[in-house]
Amino acid sequence: MAKVEPFEKHPDRYEAWFEKNRFVYESELRAVRGQVPQEGAGLEVGAGSGRFAGPLGIRLGIDPSAEMRKLARSRGMTVLGGVAEDLPFRDGRFDFVLMVTAICFFEDVQAAFKESYRVLKPHGILVVGFIDGDSPVGREYRKGQQKSTFYREAVFFTAKEVASHLKKADFTNLSFKQTVFSPLDRIRKVEPVKNGHGEGSFVVVKAHKTEEIPQKM
Repeated sequence: MAKVEPFEKHPDRYEAWFEKNRFVYESELRAVRGQVPQEGAGLEVGAGSGRFAGPLGIRLGIDPSAEMRKLARSRGMTVLGGVAEDLPFRDGRFDFVLMVTAICFFEDVQAAFKESYRVLKPHGILVVGFIDGDSPVGREYRKGQQKSTFYREAVFFTAKEVASHLKKADFTNLSFKQTVFSPLDRIRKVEPVKNGHGEGSFVVVKAHKTEEIPQKM
């Protein structure tokens, strides 16, 4: 079962986080924007309320929460009900797929990456934004997990774990960006975006599908 209960019960609290942590959100959005292709057919998996897809011009998403879909649609998106492990799209439909702060809620991250691989065109791109489980924010979230409204059942992957899962799903040419270098409650301006991982709490990895189109005989 998808971990949707907190999002169904507390959509207003979810939205309030972005207003309270405006510079954190803008830092994350900037890091994601640097990894997402500027053109092509895109899909956001785990679209939530459309906070990332909307500003990035991605109009199609999928999310298991009805309340999140409602918010995303108010931002001009078309959002279908469904889960990352079983995408309702044909093979090779998209140029890129985006996931932002979503993999920690997936039932099976490996299956989700395989599904994204399936629906991507040859040489398509998967972009995954996540809180690094080894980072200060990741450790703080894990420490307070049992008291958290949204993260009680979340799994915080490290950058190395995400890379391993991507490679097992046959993605290649991984490149990383990172941001959010300060405690969340001390961020008063947009944080820089740097290459790599290991310093910033929010990491964005871009991975490539290298499968070729079979040649007709």
